Amino acid sequence: MSSPPPADVRWYRGVTNYQWLVLTVASLGWVFDAFEGQLYNITRGDMLPDLLRTANPGLDQAAIGVLSSTWGERLLGVFLLGGTLGGWIFSSLADRWGRKPVMALTILFYSVFSGLTAFATELWHVGALRFLVAMGVGGEWAVGAALVAEVFPKHARERAGGIFHAASAGGVWLAAAAGLAVGTQWRFAYMVGILPALLVLWVRVSIKEPDSWREARASKGDRMGSFRELLGDPRWRARAIGGAMLAMVGLATFWGVAVAGQNLAEDLLRRLNAPAAEISSRAKIAFGFIQATGGFLGQLAMGPLCVWLGRRRTFALMHVAAFVMTLVVCWLPGYFGSYGLLLCLLPIFGFFAQGIHSGYAVYFPELFPTHLRATGAGFCFNTGRILAAPVLIWVSAWMKAAFALPVAISMLGGLFLLGLVVLLFLPETKGQEMPE
Repeated sequence: MSSPPPADVRWYRGVTNYQWLVLTVASLGWVFDAFEGQLYNITRGDMLPDLLRTANPGLDQAAIGVLSSTWGERLLGVFLLGGTLGGWIFSSLADRWGRKPVMALTILFYSVFSGLTAFATELWHVGALRFLVAMGVGGEWAVGAALVAEVFPKHARERAGGIFHAASAGGVWLAAAAGLAVGTQWRFAYMVGILPALLVLWVRVSIKEPDSWREARASKGDRMGSFRELLGDPRWRARAIGGAMLAMVGLATFWGVAVAGQNLAEDLLRRLNAPAAEISSRAKIAFGFIQATGGFLGQLAMGPLCVWLGRRRTFALMHVAAFVMTLVVCWLPGYFGSYGLLLCLLPIFGFFAQGIHSGYAVYFPELFPTHLRATGAGFCFNTGRILAAPVLIWVSAWMKAAFALPVAISMLGGLFLLGLVVLLFLPETKGQEMPE
């Protein structure tokens, strides 16, 4: 590992070609990971009504709309459950078997089962396949985050972790582009989902196991990836539970609040009597490109902010600002009757509400020793999914059915403030070596 550069030298000086290669491969895995996750959000407005009409030909349009909204939230909850199980299993295997084989396996998982969604004819098909896609998605993040943290030198770790997670914006853009390209023919979008499987070949030939993992395997033996040690040792248990709660806030607000940027755009366009044929495509652009660009910039900013302010202060700042921007984006455009104002606000909303997430790739690997690093990071991120699932399956679905959309999203935005409480119980890791 290269020595840290002088303080006045830019962070990327001294980073080797191989370290850049690792960041590129891990980031591409996460790009396609996010693509598979967001593909459902982009296409569900066409997919769910299509499947409901086929299964229930007697339903009128209003009933199909209500059922689509309810099932849309439920299937997001199913996705979070699958991500949790996959994250637990594959993150532990990454500590036991190594980063390279498990990264390849998770990419195959989410690619193949996403492609099979193109052939779904019933809602339960979608639910089962989304569960399996989520297993790969949940596992790939933990492997990639651990790999980047272990390969990059200390002085560049925060920025590299932030770049890794910020790459997810590319997946959102790809999903939005696929959704626009296929229009209402949602099956074609899922056929594109098989393509990331080609990345597996690159992973297999270009990535090698980090030296720190090889040393840990030689000395720790059967303690590698041990959930018993992770949750039995008070040091790691407190961090695992705190990290999971922090991720729960971020994931519940992402799927319940941040992705509602598309729904808010649709709602406002209807109230402004926009042509019905334009509403869906304009809303997809608003979320998939305009808001996602703000989210991308926010995720890129998390690394430098973590260096400057520390991990806990940065998370606190982002949570407070995300809550404020949730209220702003829900109410101001409707008050002024301005879709242009909404388009101006969505990138700022995305900057804070979505930017939070790259902090997990910086922070969670720093909380655990090498032999538990992927397991611990995966436990935090993916247990956050299962804790967020009830919010989506019951609370979010009920609120969005019972209240006007801006009211429901505003109430769900209050979850950002819960993150401030969780941060009180987590350590600051700025400037510290990762546990060995």
